[in-house]
Amino acid sequence: MIARSWGSAVKFGLFYEISVPRPWDRESERTAYENNIEQIKLADELGFQTVWVVEHHFFEEFSHSSAPDLFLTAVARETSQIRLGHGIAVCVPEVNSAVRLAERAATLDLLSGGRLEFGTGRATSWLELAGFGANPDETKRSWDEFVRTIPKMWTNERFGYDGQYVKLPRRAVLPKPYQRPHPPLWVAAGSAGTEIDAAERGLGALFLSFMGYERLAGRIAAYRERIAACDTPAGAFINNKTTMVNFLYCHEDADHGVRLGKQVAARYGEGSGQAFGVSEIYPTPAYSSAGDIRAGLVNAAGNDRAAPSRDDHWTLRRALESEDAQPPPGLCAGDPEQIIEALRGWEETGVDEVSFLLNASEMIPHEDVMESLRLFGREVMPCFETPETPRGSAAAVEAPVAGAR
Repeated sequence: MIARSWGSAVKFGLFYEISVPRPWDRESERTAYENNIEQIKLADELGFQTVWVVEHHFFEEFSHSSAPDLFLTAVARETSQIRLGHGIAVCVPEVNSAVRLAERAATLDLLSGGRLEFGTGRATSWLELAGFGANPDETKRSWDEFVRTIPKMWTNERFGYDGQYVKLPRRAVLPKPYQRPHPPLWVAAGSAGTEIDAAERGLGALFLSFMGYERLAGRIAAYRERIAACDTPAGAFINNKTTMVNFLYCHEDADHGVRLGKQVAARYGEGSGQAFGVSEIYPTPAYSSAGDIRAGLVNAAGNDRAAPSRDDHWTLRRALESEDAQPPPGLCAGDPEQIIEALRGWEETGVDEVSFLLNASEMIPHEDVMESLRLFGREVMPCFETPETPRGSAAAVEAPVAGAR
């Protein structure tokens, strides 16, 4: 059984780290959360497919999103059709119990009327893993055990398991999710090769690193080939969908749009470079270099080296922030025509969905982010519509900014 069809044209989503700039206080954290909810409400009205929200811990400024299921529950009560991507739930027993993940995810699915997309992963930062006393060498094995047992907790009236990372006497894990047999399963494919792990288990692949067209096309082709041969999925069905993360700033003035979009990408790259990093601190083959996001941006800019240095990172950052440098190919920044051209390139890679980061550390005023979304909905989204595409409302496209902070 294959997960529902999303149609042939590329779909659009949002992706949130919930970053809060220094110096923050409780009011600025609340404002960031409220602004993000307002943006998602607008995206829902415009016909966006999915909103993905990460789980991170201890990431000052870069990500204050430690309870995405609670945030998405609030979003569920304010929206009607957008899919809710728990992207990702950390499948490490020192961080989360598999049973508690199953219970909380099912509750979110019930309260949203069956809109959950359940993303899984194993954390990417020594800051997180060490904070919980987790061993990086164990996280891939714990993730595998979680993704094979959580669906069974949902689909069996009672379920018991005595594994290395999941231990549960035979019990009824409640509630059960609204979707039958259960929500679609995904894994974060940040490092090269994780898409093969996803395909072998029948999971959707969430590509988290910005990379060039050719590199993504190759990874998707490998994923498609392997998942076509999957006959023993981890869940009750195969989810063969893919999504990727990009940046979005759409403006009538092309130069202004490119400049702001590059600044957001540079700020995000700086934050991710500081936050991510297991192997530099804890040498282990279980994790590739923390330079993956950095590598993706460098490779997208035309550098074929697989492992860019820190100097490469700062060179790229200067290029992104420069007034005259061109953005990496595929960056969705500029006027509507430029963004349509970039998206046509991503569509050719075979990716099902492009999910956008709209801001980084709240550097773009909320009102401007909302207007960028409206312009995207008005001028870009109609170029990618199919008969089954949810149609956004004219009121959402034209409405003035309300509730801005």
